[in-house]
Amino acid sequence: MSNYNSPITLRPATPDDTNAIAEIWYLGWQDGHLGHAPEALRVARTEESFGVRAAERVGDTVVAVVDGAVAGFVMVVGDEVEQVYVSALHRGTRVAPVLLAEAERLVGANGHERAWLAVATGNARARRFYERNGWIDGGAFEYSAASASGTIAVPCHRYEKRVAPSPGA
Repeated sequence: MSNYNSPITLRPATPDDTNAIAEIWYLGWQDGHLGHAPEALRVARTEESFGVRAAERVGDTVVAVVDGAVAGFVMVVGDEVEQVYVSALHRGTRVAPVLLAEAERLVGANGHERAWLAVATGNARARRFYERNGWIDGGAFEYSAASASGTIAVPCHRYEKRVAPSPGA
């Protein structure tokens, strides 16, 4: 585990971060979704697919850097916090709360008063994390996850939180 007191630097992702983002995303997705997402989505989410998706999403991504390495990332589009992932090495440190606070700030900077995100229904660890950080479970719904063969309905819970919109946003 990294030093809990190591500084965390947030910055926009660059193409050079793609491999680190893809690895964190793939391994984290496996941890949080296997057994909690439809089999069709598991088949679609190959390790290679995360590399492609990470490269496509660099512009929507903020990374957290600890001790010179990418420790986690968030992807925000509009009012949705689409992805929040932290490397296994940095779970239980301050990285996840720092990334989530940045995601909330970005939603406000996008001019929204409420952020939302989807959590796989069975991902109890993530659901507890969001609840500890002030997010409210808005109930069950089916999230439409994009795949090469179309969209796949994933049983999720919609979490929401009021955020402060940035002045002039």
